Amino acid sequence: MTPTSDSPPNRTIRTRSPVRDWEDALISGNGSQGVLVHSGPDRTRLTLCHERLFLPVREPLPAPHTAPILPELRELLGRGESRAAAERITALAAEEGYRGTHWIDPLVGAAELALTPARPVPGPLTRSCDLDTGVVTEELPDGTLHRVFASRADDVVVCEFLRARGLEGGLTLGTLPEEPPVPLSARADAGTDRLSLTVTLPDRPAGAAPGYTVTCAVTSEGGTVRPDGGGLAVRGVRRLTLVLRTEVAAPDAERPPAPAVLPGKRTGPLLERHRTLHGELMGRFRLRLNGTGPGHGRGADPERIARLVDAGRYAVISACGDLPPTLQGVWSGTYDPPWRSGYTFDGNLPSALAGLHPTGTPELMTPLFDLMDAFAEDLRENARRLYGCGGILLPAHASTSGRHNHFGPEWCLTCWTAGAAWVARLYWDHYAYTRDRAFLRERALPFLTEAAEFHEDFLCADGFSPSYSPENTPADGDGQACVNATMDVAAVRDLARNLVRAHRALGLPGARRWVRLATRLPGYRIGSDGCLAEWAGTAGPVAQTDRHAHRHASHLYPLWYERDPAFADPRLAGAAARAVRARLAWWRGQEADEMAFGLVQLGLAAAALGMSEEACETVSLLAERYWRPTMVPTHNRGRILNVDIGGGFPALVAAMLLGSAEGRIDVLPALPREWASGCAEGLRARGGVAVDRLEWGPDGVLVDLRATADGPLLVRMPDGDRRVRLAAGGAVRLHGKLRNG
Repeated sequence: MTPTSDSPPNRTIRTRSPVRDWEDALISGNGSQGVLVHSGPDRTRLTLCHERLFLPVREPLPAPHTAPILPELRELLGRGESRAAAERITALAAEEGYRGTHWIDPLVGAAELALTPARPVPGPLTRSCDLDTGVVTEELPDGTLHRVFASRADDVVVCEFLRARGLEGGLTLGTLPEEPPVPLSARADAGTDRLSLTVTLPDRPAGAAPGYTVTCAVTSEGGTVRPDGGGLAVRGVRRLTLVLRTEVAAPDAERPPAPAVLPGKRTGPLLERHRTLHGELMGRFRLRLNGTGPGHGRGADPERIARLVDAGRYAVISACGDLPPTLQGVWSGTYDPPWRSGYTFDGNLPSALAGLHPTGTPELMTPLFDLMDAFAEDLRENARRLYGCGGILLPAHASTSGRHNHFGPEWCLTCWTAGAAWVARLYWDHYAYTRDRAFLRERALPFLTEAAEFHEDFLCADGFSPSYSPENTPADGDGQACVNATMDVAAVRDLARNLVRAHRALGLPGARRWVRLATRLPGYRIGSDGCLAEWAGTAGPVAQTDRHAHRHASHLYPLWYERDPAFADPRLAGAAARAVRARLAWWRGQEADEMAFGLVQLGLAAAALGMSEEACETVSLLAERYWRPTMVPTHNRGRILNVDIGGGFPALVAAMLLGSAEGRIDVLPALPREWASGCAEGLRARGGVAVDRLEWGPDGVLVDLRATADGPLLVRMPDGDRRVRLAAGGAVRLHGKLRNG
């Protein structure tokens, strides 16, 4: 076949769209420090952010002690009284100090830096972001050129202003321009070579961080810079260089950290050090997609899809630091972000992380595992207090603690028990992709074991009761509390299977324990409409019938990662395919615009089932609805900055090009007609297999494989199966034809 061009695609975002607020910003981040660049002709404006800056609004409470009333809850659910069961939990929690919804601490912006020109010139800005360097550039109507990036090498935000005729204006550093939910005490200081902002929290809850500092080192060439009130007056400066750092005090500190002494220097060396690290992460995966001709068929433009894969990867890579990405990554321009940002485990965070393994950046998963370690005792306490069980129970929402605080009579999230089993799959996948046996033994196996120990204690004769299918209500029910949500069944089936594999891989006894757990689980169910049912059983007199007009598709969990072996049964596979089509029909509607990652869930299931046209439709809906002109992803159609599909979109496209399980890869399992030719470099597969190059077109298919360990591999090519034996570090090239080739 004829190779495609090896020249790298242009990965620069350019826009002249107006800036209405901070959500219209271009973004740069190094995982810990983040910066929103959202200037207008009247001022150049940066909002500085930090991954640990969760404003301590209220002290977390222990999870409600509902274990003593578990028999009562199960009796209510057995009678089909879902709403009554949720209200009983809420009433007991009220006796323990819960009054209304107990929100997590919000991720907030640290400060706003502004350069206000003395004589602004009206007109549009030209704005760009180089995804391979993380450099955001703005060209203002008055001739000012502005560059900014968050350095991964030096843990600082670097900002440079250039104006041939000299900058004239005022430079200020202050808190966000809105009212905070709790008192803040802020002090701004200015000198000829620095600005600093120190923020303390006088009324913080016990154990919360006492505050933070933002330091800005200033270097100028030409003209003068002098203190003016709490800021700096800039006169005739041709080049102004700022090096900024936000530092959040540790919770046990007595005061915010002292302002750091930062070097003020030219940006070249700082940029080169950063470019080496950030560019290497971005460069591990490259994708080209070419369409069928004018119009490219029915789906979104394949070239746009490839650009959005890059933009999504950029957002998530830039938001992975010591902590995993929150709903908004590492960025916030407000004291009141939607859902308080934070970590949402019942869909958002797994979606944000979904592309890291298949596109070759497994080390960026480590922050999730570190977060689970930090939350470990809270997760054990959740299990004990809520259900009297051993093991661990993960809440749906968290930020500064792992306590199960967020629930209510409608959104009865304490009934959701699948969280740790779901995260356990991410632990297992880290081993499956990397073959890191030390990780499997020291980190994965202990977490998987504690996740399963909860379900050993929790499962009853009726299966999972209470249960919860995020965030849906059975069509014939009166509340979201339920029994035997299919997600629970699937996640724990997967957990038990992976525990058996982990014990065997490490040569450890004890696998039979998890086989016994698997035998206690309910089976899948096909509903009266022929679809895979979202609830695997009934709740007494309530049939728990499906409601397809919903943004989640949690019952398709058994198809998102490695396909559950039960779906080798054509009846179950057909029922799952009908469920995909039923949900997708709702998403086509104009009212179906919220929670973009629900389309990722559908698309991953479609790809696993070989439903190429349905998978392509989910990609097209995502591409056409859920990105700003800055190519920053959103939660709803064109609004609410959110990084969920920043990871989910690349993961979905990767799944359409390559499926994998232990000992097997599927090449182009869901390739749509609209992607007539293309090339993916840097795909990764379970089993420690690297697909260094996957290329296809009218002349056929080419696959370059490499493995980290010896072993046989079944390669399912579009024109038939190949059985190969890979040697560690060795390479194999396969050729084939497309199905219609």
